[in-house]
Amino acid sequence: MPSRLRMILDALTLSERDAPVRSLAEAFGGAPVWVSEVLVGEPAVRSRRLRFASGGELILQDDALVAVILHTVPTAHSPSAIDLSEWLEGAHNAATLDDLKKVIAGRRRFAGLGTPYFELDAGYARAEFRDRRGWNDPGNLVALVFTLEQPGLVVRPEDDLCPSCSGLVVRDRVGACDLERTVEAIAEALAAGLLQESASWVRLSDLRPLHTSGLMERVESQLTCLTCRRILCVTLVRGGTPVVSHLALDQARRHRLGAIPPVEQWGDAARIAEEREAMRYVDHEPGRWFLVAQGERLYLDARYVVTNMVDDSALICLDEDELEQYRLAGRTYLSELAERIHNGSPHRESSPYFSRDLRRGPEGAAYREAVSRAIVNHTWLAGRRQHG
Repeated sequence: MPSRLRMILDALTLSERDAPVRSLAEAFGGAPVWVSEVLVGEPAVRSRRLRFASGGELILQDDALVAVILHTVPTAHSPSAIDLSEWLEGAHNAATLDDLKKVIAGRRRFAGLGTPYFELDAGYARAEFRDRRGWNDPGNLVALVFTLEQPGLVVRPEDDLCPSCSGLVVRDRVGACDLERTVEAIAEALAAGLLQESASWVRLSDLRPLHTSGLMERVESQLTCLTCRRILCVTLVRGGTPVVSHLALDQARRHRLGAIPPVEQWGDAARIAEEREAMRYVDHEPGRWFLVAQGERLYLDARYVVTNMVDDSALICLDEDELEQYRLAGRTYLSELAERIHNGSPHRESSPYFSRDLRRGPEGAAYREAVSRAIVNHTWLAGRRQHG
């Protein structure tokens, strides 16, 4: 491994004042041409970024170096690009992923479909390509990012400056999180289409009423940022202070949440009335189907397999004949119907269930959310959240 690459790995986790980090800054050209410092999340993490005219960049969180970026194309604050060959012997700025594999002595892996990276002996090198694709075409490489944490399992340090979600925590005069104004800011971002709320967790508008009721030890809303894809978690613990964190999907899924109490125990009159009009859980068979109701209508949400790697579910409103069979045979009939739906390939237009699948219609997204909210306490994920 070339000595300058070793210089990067040796500096990770150290302070800006430590000699290895100072040496790295000197190798990038000395004084940075652009510095950014922001507070992220709650409790606040101080994220500091230093970009150099050479195309190098350092990212520190609470004064610990968490990422080193070699920009292979000019950026808004760095008119020059790094000369990759000076840091990685045999590499060049127009390298493809295969080119990088030839010169990096580490196993190539992927964090998701669009994020290739290499395992090094003391860290990771993530290759960033234009629009997260085209890594087989010369000229699409935009940066190499070196971290101690494995890509995909944690968020990208450079997303601390995400314009859509990083500045949503509102602080009071002493720097503490103002919960009411923070929730309002997140709600505004949600309404603006910058975030997508997870129906598998507490609805953001229900977060504070549920917490105030004292019925749950831990209340949490999770929203996905549609810009950086981080999960924004807003967590309120009985007797504790608010926690606002930006997490990778795997991290967020490990959070725990108890069963959400009936709205009649904590909601106001308007919220209770809203719930009465919503879909409600009736029954389910784990891994196969859910039965939900809205008014007098019953809906079966049945899972089916598309390929060995992909499955989905079809949502159908039971017709009169199906309702009669359900009244006569109960859950046995629903399991038989779910099996017919599975065998009927409802994802194909030739299937009799294709046109009946409400998830495919113009209101498909609304139906998906309504079903997810109705079954929130009964899914496999709910069991994992509640029991670990």
